[in-house]
Amino acid sequence: MLDQQKIDMYIMTNQKYYPEEKIVYLKDKLRTMDDEKFSLISTIELKDPTTLLLVSIFLGVLGIDRFMLGDTGMGILKLLTAGCCGILVIIDWFTISKKAKEVNFNKLMSLV
Repeated sequence: MLDQQKIDMYIMTNQKYYPEEKIVYLKDKLRTMDDEKFSLISTIELKDPTTLLLVSIFLGVLGIDRFMLGDTGMGILKLLTAGCCGILVIIDWFTISKKAKEVNFNKLMSLV
């Protein structure tokens, strides 16, 4: 089991990468894991929601934001239709950060 200080430090440094409503659940999961799994979690490459928002604002029409999230199908759709004439681009401006946090959380949960 990990000590509370390690858990708190991980949460403090990485809380912007995870959905706020799932931080408590994340803390509980971290408490039950050993040091080996924790070091594995520290190597996960997390998607930065702020970076993805900026990419979405400037290059969303090309679908690059969706490709960065690993959502290839939507990326191709946005690329071929210019973001469905801009509609998907505008929707992504408001949702891409939350999607990035969900991807990060799901990636972490798959390792735990």
